[in-house]
Amino acid sequence: MTLATLVEEVLGEDLPVGVTAYDGSTAGPPNPLATLVIRTPDALRRIVTSPGELGMSRAYVAGDLDVEGDIFALLDLRERMPSFRLSASVMRGIVKELGGLKGVRPVPPPLEEVRLHGRRHSLARDRAAVSYHYDVSNAFYEMVLGPSLTYSCAVFETPGSTLEQAQAAKHELVCRKLHLSPGDRLLDVGCGWGSLVMHAAEHHGVHAVGVTISQRQYEMAKKRVSDAGLSDRVEIRLQDYREVDDGPYDAVSSIGMFEHVGEARIAEYFGRLRQLVRPGGRFLNHGISRSPGGRARLAPRSFVNRYVFPDGELHEVGRVVSYIQEAGFEVRHVESLREHYAMTLRQWVANLESRWDDAVAEVGVGRARVWRLYMAGSAVNFTAGRNQIYQVLSVVPDGDGDGGTDLRESYF
Repeated sequence: MTLATLVEEVLGEDLPVGVTAYDGSTAGPPNPLATLVIRTPDALRRIVTSPGELGMSRAYVAGDLDVEGDIFALLDLRERMPSFRLSASVMRGIVKELGGLKGVRPVPPPLEEVRLHGRRHSLARDRAAVSYHYDVSNAFYEMVLGPSLTYSCAVFETPGSTLEQAQAAKHELVCRKLHLSPGDRLLDVGCGWGSLVMHAAEHHGVHAVGVTISQRQYEMAKKRVSDAGLSDRVEIRLQDYREVDDGPYDAVSSIGMFEHVGEARIAEYFGRLRQLVRPGGRFLNHGISRSPGGRARLAPRSFVNRYVFPDGELHEVGRVVSYIQEAGFEVRHVESLREHYAMTLRQWVANLESRWDDAVAEVGVGRARVWRLYMAGSAVNFTAGRNQIYQVLSVVPDGDGDGGTDLRESYF
């Protein structure tokens, strides 16, 4: 049995993509949109010694397994292999190809793989997790994200909106939901490279504080604020949300950092932010959510946990709403942006692929491969509904029965 035949046994004989392998075998149609390339026997060793998603991911990051052409055409076959587990007959075929059990030996994982130590979601371990993901290279992130340097779901007002237009629309949507007015104090938790606080200061006249625990984000955000002439209205801090103690704020936003909090810290997270919002003030939480019935923690041996978001956790939106209200907020609006995130991720993948050589020169081929697989796979998952993303808007009741707000004027 050839390697290409083994792939056909896994994915089906009517493959819409091509397969080529180091043993010379091929499968699939002529001129396919994508081709799966099995470059070395180490690809098979990784799959056998680390069965499932982790072994396949290691093979791709290391370059033993490759995807030429449209990566989405290959990832769209995900439904044919929902568990990433190979059948016993396929595993026997792989072992035979390796020359029997003597040829099955562990291969060291790629250098990009991480396993954190210390107490989960402690200040120190959270900083290590954030540093692993965000302190890669500001130049690399600018290649991927574009000039907006916004690492969260954009909002496409029309199918033809550019990524920059869609990110500006997202910033404006957040500001309208928070009902920002000149002179308001805004706290942005997990401010990234400062794009939202800069937008809020420039277009809504607020005094904004952005906090991040990424050293490189902090350095670049401060420079961007200074270069934009906003230093009198925007302050960037290298600070964890648990360390912020200068409330009250008129509004608090948390856009795309909630995935790092962890279920054990959710009550503390919302409780802390509640303490920082004045009566009548607003809080917007924007985060990726899992489907009901799933587990919050990423599987320890998953690709995303080992290579992308170590210690990341996703929470079902109904539970998020309950936690927010238990902290003393009143939830007023919930909005799904799932389709928008699929579009955002596809544009990020296109940016990366268009600057591939520059990206590899900046962060190395392994890291570039991690981001290509992660973003493309995430886009497919959002399209299929396996992942969701929600903005949850809440207010602090002020005793008048309406939270001191007129929601109809703010963004509807």
